[in-house]
Amino acid sequence: MKIVIHIPCQLLELSDDTGTLLRRYPVSTGASGAGEESGSFCTPRGRHVIRAKVGAGQPENTVFVRRRPTGEIYSPELGAAYPGRDWILTRILWLSGCESGYNRSGTCDTMRRYVYIHGTPDETELGKPGSHGCVRMRNRDLIELFEQVPVGTPVNILA
Repeated sequence: MKIVIHIPCQLLELSDDTGTLLRRYPVSTGASGAGEESGSFCTPRGRHVIRAKVGAGQPENTVFVRRRPTGEIYSPELGAAYPGRDWILTRILWLSGCESGYNRSGTCDTMRRYVYIHGTPDETELGKPGSHGCVRMRNRDLIELFEQVPVGTPVNILA
């Protein structure tokens, strides 16, 4: 399996080892654009791998903080009560950069920036940039993806 994320068209593509396209999902990447620097809130480019999978077996819309379930289940009412919160929901695919000096190590380390592919509230608009640097997906799409990809799956993020 391999994943390619296309920042310009806000799509994630899942392919098998032969290169056959299996699925295409709408996403939302960083509102600040593409970039690798820590604190930039940009989506990092280049070659990555899925370092860890978090949330297996959790209910859809489980709220995560620091990769731990909070015990909350997201609802529009919860969203209205905390309007400024950056919601990380359902599952987390934690990314690690593979290119030393570009998206790995120093001030550009994707893993230390806590960049994930994660779920987002259903009312979040996908297909346009809007995240704080992560890759947001519909919760049901993320569950489907999560079940198909192992830790170590290559992820290439293109701008």
